[in-house]
Order: sequence, then structure tokens, then C-alpha cells
Amino acid sequence: MSLEKNSQHITVGLAQIAPVWLDRAATTKKIIQYIEKAAAQGCRLVCFGETLLPGYPFWLDLTDGASFNSPRQKEIHAHYVDQAIRIDAGDLDDICHNAARLKIAVMLGCAERPIERGGYSLYCSCVYIGPDGEIGSVHRKLMPTYEERLTWSPGDGHGLRTHALDGFRVGGLNCWENWMPLSRAALYAQGEDLHVSIWPGNARNTEDITRFVAKEGRCYSIAVSGLMRREDFPHNTPHLEEILVHCPAILANGGSCIAAPDGSWIIPPTIDIETLLVATLDQKFVRQERQNFDVAGHYSRPDVTRLVVNRERQSLAQFNDGANNNTAANN
Repeated sequence: MSLEKNSQHITVGLAQIAPVWLDRAATTKKIIQYIEKAAAQGCRLVCFGETLLPGYPFWLDLTDGASFNSPRQKEIHAHYVDQAIRIDAGDLDDICHNAARLKIAVMLGCAERPIERGGYSLYCSCVYIGPDGEIGSVHRKLMPTYEERLTWSPGDGHGLRTHALDGFRVGGLNCWENWMPLSRAALYAQGEDLHVSIWPGNARNTEDITRFVAKEGRCYSIAVSGLMRREDFPHNTPHLEEILVHCPAILANGGSCIAAPDGSWIIPPTIDIETLLVATLDQKFVRQERQNFDVAGHYSRPDVTRLVVNRERQSLAQFNDGANNNTAANN
């Protein structure tokens, strides 16, 4: 049976939640709880914030993250690497299984530890899981922002993809990538009409760019943010006392919201609460707004300006094992 409903409407959920910080197993359980809540409310797509699994690297700004060769920074980073997501090792299997069981798509931010880059560097990744439970794309943030570069590596264009979901095409970007016009254009060019931006959480980030993307792309624009409060640091966090010395009561206040294709608010930025925000979107609104402006269609001039996108997954080495080598190895 096809999972496509081919509907002109889609119900979406924005899970504005805090992680069980740097605890992969516990945060996965919480994510699944919110997937179930979203499905119970009829959602076909549920979205989670940037690196919610297992958490955003808040310690960098609180503990002199740029201190070179610091034993403290090395210990916290090692803990982060240990709790990061290895897709090849099955760390997302429970989430994928529940997406398939509930026939709901998931857009999830995670700190990824990919084996093809050696298995120790981390990437800020936006993962799309379809309602069949299959991972459709893993987009690694092209440019970590400011202090994020102390713990995350620059990604590549492999995950700049959109996905058919009912009557919509869904795409997503991480945090400040949403300010990068060419990254947005790469998704618009693929027919994106439901754009998801995932954030660690703060209304100051979502209140302007969400409406701007909606008006530029003539698409629905979703911003989903995490939460992080002082009490959300687990007691067994490495160097917790030092982290808390300069820690405010609220590090990330949310700001999740949805803008319509004309830039008007469907759900304005919501702050300071853990919640599941739900809205039903009508594809007709996209078609109406594209009557006078279609950024990838009738209002583009590819004969004058065009974008070239490299979607090759990057790695340090390419191994060419010829037929003779394979035969010798097998013998």
C-alpha cells in the first residue's frame, strides 16, 4: 500500500522540547514520545530542533571553548563524541521504526558521527525520515556558525534534497544555513513548497528569517527550535560545576513558528514552553502566491544566472580496487 495520501492538505507538528542533554538513549525515548503525540493528532510530519539528539554544544560559550589543548575541553568533547549519532551503527533505528509504524515523516536535527569521515569528527546534520521509516537524506551543515566550529566540522552538499510528502515537497536546512541564499535556492530549484528550518532555539533567530523565507520562496516556512534551561543539564555532565558558573536560567527559549506563503503568521514564535505545535497547511495557498512570483520558475532567468550544486558526499580517500586486486584478495 502506498504511503502517499496525495492530499492537498498536510498536518505538521513542531516538537519544541529540551533534550536529555548529551544522553542519546534518553533523548531518543523522548523524541519517540513526541512522534507518538504528533501521530495521535493526525500529523504526517513532525520536526525537531538542531542537534536535539543528543544536544547542542552549549558548553563552548560557557567554559572558554577556544582554549587550545585544554584537558577540560577535550573531556567534554570526548563525551559529546561518545553520545553522538552513528547512523551506520543503528542509532536512529528506533526512530525510523516508529516513523514507519505510525506512518509519519520526521525531520530531526542530530550531531552525527559518520564512519566515512573516519568516525571521530562530528557534523550538525538534518535527517529526513519518510513515513515508510527510510532515511531519505542526511544534510550536514555546510558552515558551522562561530563557536560551533570548535566542535562541528563543515559538511557537504549531499543532503541538499527535497522529498515528496502527500501534495508537498519538503526540504530543510540547519540554523544559519537558512541565511545562505544559494543553499535556499538549491531547495527551491527542486520544487520545495514546505521549508523546514531547524534551530537550537531562540526567538531572535526565527522571528525574521521564517517570514522572509516564506515570502521569498512563496512556500510554507516552518521554524522548529529546541529548549535548554539550566536545570536541563544532567547531574552526571562532565565539568558540570564549571558549565553552570556562567549559565543563565534559559539558554534557548524556543521560538518555533510557521509562516504562510504570503509571510503571514500561522503560528507566531512560541517561547519558554515545551510543547507540540500543530497546524494543517493547504497546498492551494502555495499555488496562489506563485501566480506573481515563482523563484525557480517563471521569475527565474537561468540563461543569465544559474546555480551549480555539488552533491557528492565528501571523504578523505577514494579507494579503487580493481578486478585483479579483488581476485587476489579472495584467493
